[in-house]
Amino acid sequence: MIKGFSHYWTKKQIKTHLSVVKGKTPPTLVIKDVTYLNSMRRQWVTANIWIYEDRIVYIGSDMPESADSVMDAEGKFAVPGYIEHHAHPFQLYNPMTLAAFSAVRGTTTMVGDNLPFFLHLQKDKAFALLDKMQETPMTMLWSARYDSQTELQQENEVFSYANIRSWLDHPYVVQGGELTDWSKVLNGSDDQLLHSMTETKDLRKPIEGHLPGAGKKTLTQMALLGVDGDHEAMTGEDVMARLDSGITASLRSSSIRDDLPDLLDELHELGLNNYDSLMMTTDGSPPHFTKHGMMERLIQTATDHGVPFIDAVHMVTKNVARHFFMDDVLGIIAPGRIASINFLSSKDDPRPVDVLAKGRWVRRDDEPCFPEIDINWSDFGLGPLELDWDLGEKDLHFSMPLGMEMENDVIMKPYQILKDPTGDRLPEDCDEHFMVLIDREGRWNVSTLVKGFAGNIYGFASSFSSAGDILLIGKDKEGIRKAFQRLKEKKGGILLLDEDGTETAVDLPIAGMFSALGMEEGLIDQEAAFREAMQARGYAFGDPVYTLLFFSATHLPYVRITQKGIIDVKKKRVLFPALMR
Repeated sequence: MIKGFSHYWTKKQIKTHLSVVKGKTPPTLVIKDVTYLNSMRRQWVTANIWIYEDRIVYIGSDMPESADSVMDAEGKFAVPGYIEHHAHPFQLYNPMTLAAFSAVRGTTTMVGDNLPFFLHLQKDKAFALLDKMQETPMTMLWSARYDSQTELQQENEVFSYANIRSWLDHPYVVQGGELTDWSKVLNGSDDQLLHSMTETKDLRKPIEGHLPGAGKKTLTQMALLGVDGDHEAMTGEDVMARLDSGITASLRSSSIRDDLPDLLDELHELGLNNYDSLMMTTDGSPPHFTKHGMMERLIQTATDHGVPFIDAVHMVTKNVARHFFMDDVLGIIAPGRIASINFLSSKDDPRPVDVLAKGRWVRRDDEPCFPEIDINWSDFGLGPLELDWDLGEKDLHFSMPLGMEMENDVIMKPYQILKDPTGDRLPEDCDEHFMVLIDREGRWNVSTLVKGFAGNIYGFASSFSSAGDILLIGKDKEGIRKAFQRLKEKKGGILLLDEDGTETAVDLPIAGMFSALGMEEGLIDQEAAFREAMQARGYAFGDPVYTLLFFSATHLPYVRITQKGIIDVKKKRVLFPALMR
């Protein structure tokens, strides 16, 4: 059996922890006279908490003869560090900038999506990066994807059994999923996927589904296949159906679907008064939404909508740790757990004034103090994006009779192209634009028209996409060429170009996928400027960042542009294939 995250301390360390309790070794920190949430009793209890480095070793009335540091916490209320169990830590920010932003607000553990690492890094580089990030105060854990949620040209090689298994075996990988291509395993056409799911269960790691709109029989079958949790409930009835199927339900508050308030109101109307099988998530929201807070915001929303404070805290602590089989190290304040603790000013305000993460202060006296983290991303294969190819005339040849029409944030329908796309420019009085998806290595392209994306964009280029390929959009072919050239010069990012040369950009110097800016050190402002510029040019939907990801996302209806070409999602059929360059 592979050692999981619960095997966090060595035998030597554990003996030292015992020595602390026996009085032979002083604690590194004592929290004196704190009123803490005893989650096993569901009561507030006043006690002294002894900590040795990153572990709680004793809670009770005794004080040690000496300690390296003592905090007088009389009048403060301690709760476990919050857990974001469904993070996508690459929505313009990078995992470390999201970690720093989250930790100082009390979210001291994240379970992140491994998809970019899976797609773009060799395993040894990826695993070395996981180890490096775990050295920080944030507890960084991961999900192992089974599928790409798009169509890759080398899908079977990338998502081979061996690759999936190596990720599942990693001790910081605590979950399989999210499972977006569940229809294949449901209809029996993907035995390899089913095998990986059964091995996930053998490793005692849960499986996260992705089941929007699933009915009761589908949920039942997914439970039989091993799915343990799902975050796609959109109504109170959806939540109840998941609970009735034995599936833990996560309630979502994200930039695309801020369902949490309505879900709680509907659940209360349906008579639910037990929250033990519920969790909450922000589901990888971009900076403009994340800036309002992480799990402390969700706790506040839950209490505002009738959830008792202790239950709301447990929805992002104890319930999560139990779901992941990690409650022996996370999720409650008790001996043996990681010393990640939030100190509150009252019993009903989830915003911490002090935050301890792995025994290190990341917020003190209500001031953030997360340490500077210096990661050389190039050492791990995530250097600046180098595009060593040029855009050719054939790349901007548009002869496909079918385009893609955006109906809303997530639905894209096929439509018949009636305008002549062979000219150099499309009319300004229509909402159609040229669109090209090109392999980041320059091997293939897919060209079509997109309708409804915006009103009038001269040139647009992005290395931020579902699989990291290059997305080009514009009314004017020359505008597209210029935008692409600027993207090359900037070595990745999102770039909106006007005909007069005005640029609006989100810089993504880490592999063309992540920003190097901190959330409050420029990233929020860059995204805000981009959103404002897009809206000024007729973008009418909620989140342009998610739109760029969803263009290729084959878990959404009805057509998508992918590495294989234009895909009919429902029929799993290539309508128009990608062309080799």
